[in-house]
Amino acid sequence: MLVMCLGIPAGGFKMSQHFSQDDVELLQCDSVYQGFFELKAYRLKHRLYAGGWSETIERELLERGDAVGVLLYDPDREQLALVEQFRIGPYVRGEQPWSLEMVAGVLELGESPESVARRESEEEAGCIISRIERIAEYYSSPGGSSERFTLFCGKVSTDGVGGIHGLDSEAEDIRVTVYSLDDAFHLLAEGRINNAHTLIGLQWLQLHHARIKTLWTD
Repeated sequence: MLVMCLGIPAGGFKMSQHFSQDDVELLQCDSVYQGFFELKAYRLKHRLYAGGWSETIERELLERGDAVGVLLYDPDREQLALVEQFRIGPYVRGEQPWSLEMVAGVLELGESPESVARRESEEEAGCIISRIERIAEYYSSPGGSSERFTLFCGKVSTDGVGGIHGLDSEAEDIRVTVYSLDDAFHLLAEGRINNAHTLIGLQWLQLHHARIKTLWTD
């Protein structure tokens, strides 16, 4: 949260009230592109740490809705089900275009984040979640997108899990692979995981593994 410092009075540092929505003046908002995503252009002013207001600034914002990710963990077998699929971002950078990730999907109107996690687990990996715990919520790229990600860890059975999944209607071509927990953590340590939601999920599981395994082991 943003906090403003108003100088150093005789008694030491004095911290002001927190900034809020009331400390931003929206002057103009236009939709400049509408496709799979929407791009909007904003003109605004905001209060400054040193006092007063900024000059008018312009920002472009990618509107893509909110998303949900779920790390599929089998505590009995100490395994994770991860998915791999083509991603345009690394492709245009000349890097490996197929990304190893946790299951994820877009939050549709009227859906809860947990219901998306359960739906996407079945569609993308053929897994049924029996227990679930929220990991975190965060903005994917707050300087340029309004997308907020909600992450979960879901208890599943990896027995028979694998193969090709996804919806033809969404042009999905998703390969599901089961990894031992040690192998997944090794990939993380080697820098082989290059997307934020999977990095966060695996690091969270490293911290909470003992608790979750005890809680979820039948």
